[in-house]
Amino acid sequence: MEYKFYYFPGRGLGEVSRQLFALAGVHYEDIRVPKEQWPELKPKMPFGQMPVLEVDGQQIPQSLAIARYLARKFGYAGKTPYEEAIVDALADQYKDFYVEIKGYYYPAMGLAEGDVLKQVGVTGAPNAPTEVSWPRLFFPHDDTHPQIPLGSPISFVMGPAFLRSHLSKETVQGFLAGQELTYADLILAEHIHTMRSVFPEYTKGFPEIEAHYEKVTSVPALKKWMETRPKTNF
Repeated sequence: MEYKFYYFPGRGLGEVSRQLFALAGVHYEDIRVPKEQWPELKPKMPFGQMPVLEVDGQQIPQSLAIARYLARKFGYAGKTPYEEAIVDALADQYKDFYVEIKGYYYPAMGLAEGDVLKQVGVTGAPNAPTEVSWPRLFFPHDDTHPQIPLGSPISFVMGPAFLRSHLSKETVQGFLAGQELTYADLILAEHIHTMRSVFPEYTKGFPEIEAHYEKVTSVPALKKWMETRPKTNF
């Protein structure tokens, strides 16, 4: 089969699919579209968006649809129907989480203008003491850590209390679902990698999540990809 993967030069919503190709050792054409070339290409893309995966000339749009397709094809979608459902649920949960944090995440990454802390009702800067730490902005609810008030813009539960239920005794191998690596693990690890690049203490106080990140990024094929892939900020 001939694979062509279209996305911008950065990692963003395309990175998990690239990682799946790396894990599977499957050749594909990694087409990184410069911003200035995007207007010309946009009308040719389904929904006028990227990423897009082309398989023998047939186009598949949407980042999660592509990741699911590749994960099922390469064996990273779960080993049973139940595991597949849990993996998909985790991926969908993250997509909802991502949509909710975009208003804070984009300014924090320098992709948009805005005062992130002011939007959530606290003052200070990322490296200064604040009433609510930066990890709390993205992992807002936890049974052992301070919470952002429920009335704050970010009140989405994707954080430690939720993830710990998948990283404890139920998954002795340390993965989110079942006993083997899935694309849901890649989604979480890539999120952590990106956020740590801006906020080094992003996962401080969450040992299960830190251990999960180390486990996933230590997989030889993935580690090699991360060491040799084009260097981008996000």
